[in-house]
Amino acid sequence: MLYRFLHSGRRAGALTVCAVLAAGALAAGADASATKATAAACTNTGKLAGWSNLRLAMLTIAVPASETDPGQVTAEIAQGAGGVLLFGSHAPSDLGVLLTRLRSHVPGRLGLLVMTDEEGGGIQRMANLVGSLPWARTMGADWSAAQIQRAVHDVAVRMAAAGVNMDLAPVADVDGRAVVPSASNPDGLRAFSGNAAVVARDTVAYMNGLRSGGVIPVAKHFPGLGHASYNTDLGPAHTLPWSTEQAIALPPFKALIGAGVPAVMTSNASVPGLTTAPGSISATLITTELKGRLGFHGLVLTDSLSAKAISDAGWSVPGAAVQALRSGADMILFGPVSNPQAGTTAIADRIVAATKSGLLARSRLIDAAGAVLAVRHVNLCTG
Repeated sequence: MLYRFLHSGRRAGALTVCAVLAAGALAAGADASATKATAAACTNTGKLAGWSNLRLAMLTIAVPASETDPGQVTAEIAQGAGGVLLFGSHAPSDLGVLLTRLRSHVPGRLGLLVMTDEEGGGIQRMANLVGSLPWARTMGADWSAAQIQRAVHDVAVRMAAAGVNMDLAPVADVDGRAVVPSASNPDGLRAFSGNAAVVARDTVAYMNGLRSGGVIPVAKHFPGLGHASYNTDLGPAHTLPWSTEQAIALPPFKALIGAGVPAVMTSNASVPGLTTAPGSISATLITTELKGRLGFHGLVLTDSLSAKAISDAGWSVPGAAVQALRSGADMILFGPVSNPQAGTTAIADRIVAATKSGLLARSRLIDAAGAVLAVRHVNLCTG
């Protein structure tokens, strides 16, 4: 009897201990699950929802600056501008130092998109520093895809070393005219070929060279400026009819999107049969076609909203910026201008006012800001 009692007591005690341990384990598991759920619930979108409209607006703007003096836009970067667009033709040897200094002013050390046009041929901003590439037309005619990728990789490595992390290239327009770009022909030698399959092959190679070298590629100019009626920097222009564009101009962009291109620049040309508005401010072009039908989910940049094609259509730069964001663009490009700070302030103020009035949905502004962070792989939920 005594043994049975003691045995039962031990057993009861053991069961009690087990119950306590089990309860503790369940509680710990619940706490761990709650912690994981909390961590999982944190997203860039959720974090950005707590930002002010002004801070969100600034993140969607790339400020133009001279590559010889990027420090001229320090104030705009300190205010949260998401990017800087370098202009010039001869980069200084200490560009990397200057850009490191500029990046030190980025709020929260969230990274900065430093971009320029390094296409090849006559469209190169810093060939003296990173090495030269021939015109795309020459590469398309004389080089294999592997040669293009290797050469671009070498240039990209030097770009990244100099602090430039985004290239507004490759040009994915289909235009086989072997002539220097002009007012009446925005492409010419800038295009790899008049054959869409060649352009698709070579632009993917160019993209891969940039990415492997540490530079973010930007495919342009969606949906394709091949055989456009005019240079949109100088005046209004239209592309080939939409039915033709779909068959001839879109294949390279489809190939690039399929290969994972992280960013696309729209053109400022209208597209007969699709949109009468300049492409960079057309919801039909950006949201319906690029994001919808083609399934592109990366960063969408406008072409320069300082272009005559925009102003001649009746838009100021700040007004066009709001319309571009409403239409699905994520980042605003403009300039070069004599006073980038005034231009940036005017754009940001108009975006804030449009958001406050409801003209621009705040959710759209948050999505645009999120796309700017995503292309730089910035996670607001860590650190």
